Amino acid sequence: MTYVITDACTKDEACVAVCPVDCIQSNDQSAMMFINPDECIDCGACASECEYSALFAEGDVPADKKQFAQVNAAFFQN
Repeated sequence: MTYVITDACTKDEACVAVCPVDCIQSNDQSAMMFINPDECIDCGACASECEYSALFAEGDVPADKKQFAQVNAAFFQN
């Protein structure tokens, strides 16, 4: 299981500061942060820091935001 960042992300980066495995990244072209599903250890530290309700455990992502699991994974496929 992994955590997923959705489009509510404001690129605040508070989640990055608390991630113990540094699996959250972005770039200058993106409007949001992304979680690498292969590196996420499912600790939930990022979700508790996000004040924008942009982070969900993969099984708890709202139905209208499910596509963001794929969006996060795709960011790391290069």
